[in-house]
Amino acid sequence: MNSEKTQGLCTRKTRISDGIMYGLIYLCAGASVVLLAAIIFYIIKRGIGSLSIQFLTTVTSMLQGTVGIAGNIVNTLLIILITMIIATPIGVCAAIYLNEYAKPGKLVSTIEFATETLSGIPSIIFGLFGMTFFGETLGFGYSILTGSLTLILMVLPLITRNTQEALKTCPASYRSGAFGLGAGKWHMIRTILLPSSMPGIITGVILAIGRIVGESAALLFTAGSAKALPKTLSALFPKIFQSGGTLTIQLYLSATSEGDFDTAFGIAVVLLVIVLLINLGTKKLASKFDVTRRK
Repeated sequence: MNSEKTQGLCTRKTRISDGIMYGLIYLCAGASVVLLAAIIFYIIKRGIGSLSIQFLTTVTSMLQGTVGIAGNIVNTLLIILITMIIATPIGVCAAIYLNEYAKPGKLVSTIEFATETLSGIPSIIFGLFGMTFFGETLGFGYSILTGSLTLILMVLPLITRNTQEALKTCPASYRSGAFGLGAGKWHMIRTILLPSSMPGIITGVILAIGRIVGESAALLFTAGSAKALPKTLSALFPKIFQSGGTLTIQLYLSATSEGDFDTAFGIAVVLLVIVLLINLGTKKLASKFDVTRRK
């Protein structure tokens, strides 16, 4: 009888503690959602009034009396495109080598330690290195190319580590099953491992894009702040070798040097929309390559 009372008391205490922990967890989760919603609401409220067709399709000009960010949008998209085209295959291939081909040892441990250290280095140090090496030593100067090459060094560890973790989550039965059917290692990686790991890889790509879009310190040293808009599509390629300020650079200049907070918040709204569209598009693309969702 006493044992039953003791057992019931312990069960009641356990349920109370579980309820308290569940409450704290939901409270923290709810606070995060509310905080994010409050930030987005405040930015949209302050910046929506600055948005217009002229604001999105022209550049700032004292002579014409216009305030626009079209040149900054083009520069941002160019830097994202160049950086991800180079960084994504290198990061994914490096992760495949470390996870599937390299034998565990000092070399692998050293590479993993180096990638983890690189991901923790302040971005302004990357900017200083990019300015001296890519800009001065290689002679690219202040240009979109210099900024992109610098950002490649910044996002490579992020893509590599996320891809590694995604590959490790793939069940071992997938590998053994493919080998049992006579598939080669590269065929197994290409047709089984990569598609099943695609959600994790895409997560790394999205995080890398987010860091590129939000970066300003490194680009101040490397890409410059020019906001000229290419007049034709053929002028896009030469634009790579010219100075080009991104949306974050223009936001910083508008809020500090120019004191134009209306324009700064308008740029912030555009940045939110760009990041949202890139994330949605990337996830939709990932779902097409995900074999686990195919019927």
